Amino acid sequence: MDKELKRKLMEEFAVHPGDTGSPEVQVAILTTRINNLVEHLKKNPKDVHSRRGLILMVSRRRRLLKYLREKSPERYQNLIARLGLRR
Repeated sequence: MDKELKRKLMEEFAVHPGDTGSPEVQVAILTTRINNLVEHLKKNPKDVHSRRGLILMVSRRRRLLKYLREKSPERYQNLIARLGLRR
């Protein structure tokens, strides 16, 4: 992921100006990385090390979403709608 894409995601999902660490920003960045890695694994199905990294990223995203769901259900619903998760 290049810096420009990451900066764009931070601006789009920031809760307040200059926000880089809110759960929304972290989940958006993880979702982008997960989608990129899924595409890589479709082309390279035997890449076990990358598959493990994918599993770790999905687990981290799940924990962040669980935290957000418990703390602020409105923000959680808004985030999953914007990212297209939980179809």
